Amino acid sequence: MPRTNFQELLDAGVHFGHLKRKWNPKMAPYIFMEKNGIHIIDLHKTIVKIEEAASVAKQLAKAGRKILFVATKKQAKDIVAEAAKEINMPYVTERWPGGMLTNFPTIRKAVKKMNTIDKMMIDGTFETLAKRERLQVTRQRAKLEKNLGSIADLNRLPAAVFVVDIQKEVNAVKEATRLNIPVIAMVDTCCDPTPIDFVIPANDDAAKSIALVINIIKQAINEGLEERKMEKDKEVSMDLSEEEDTEAPVKRTRSRRQRIDESRKEEAPVKEEAAPVKEEAAPAEKTEDNKPE
Repeated sequence: MPRTNFQELLDAGVHFGHLKRKWNPKMAPYIFMEKNGIHIIDLHKTIVKIEEAASVAKQLAKAGRKILFVATKKQAKDIVAEAAKEINMPYVTERWPGGMLTNFPTIRKAVKKMNTIDKMMIDGTFETLAKRERLQVTRQRAKLEKNLGSIADLNRLPAAVFVVDIQKEVNAVKEATRLNIPVIAMVDTCCDPTPIDFVIPANDDAAKSIALVINIIKQAINEGLEERKMEKDKEVSMDLSEEEDTEAPVKRTRSRRQRIDESRKEEAPVKEEAAPVKEEAAPAEKTEDNKPE
């Protein structure tokens, strides 16, 4: 069953491209027609591409990998941030920090610095600082939180990057391409789709269009996370059943041993009782032999 349909995309305005004079010829395969000087995107191709991108996102989530969402444009910020928080994925909605992917260790140091300040505030060492130093540290913490707070849980490079506007997020696309990280992106008629691995031809300016595509990707990731959870639960139950199976024979052997020991104990007095009978029978035989002929 498809994740979306033609009418849903049409209602969200996904089909609206840019002005004809701003178009990129490399987007020609995804353009349906031109009307009133505006290019119209072929929604049938959009549906196919959304399915492809969603299946990739689902597989990555199922494997336990992270997808980095990037959207710094005004109309996409809140939509992307909200969706990424729901599925616990890293995101960038403020200025893209230069070298975030290509110079990842340095970015991690900045995140660790932020965590160190948090520890200082918890254990009370922050209060021992001078008033001026406290003010400086607080400002530094606020700045780090604004730029890097959303990627604090990103311990290694993401498995993929999802971009809303590739013209605005050109640095993010370049860095991901350089490191061979797959890029999933909403691509409008004015953009070059060449560096993008999974192109979603769509209107990247309208909030409704962005929200629809983001929700489809979010649902796919959720499905992947649920399947991963189910597989883990199955593995745990299998391990428990195996442990029970190994414990059962041990209990059986113990019970058999106990039975054998008990039977031996019961047999022992019987033999002791039988012994005097033989002793009594022995003198009788002797008396018969000693009789006079």
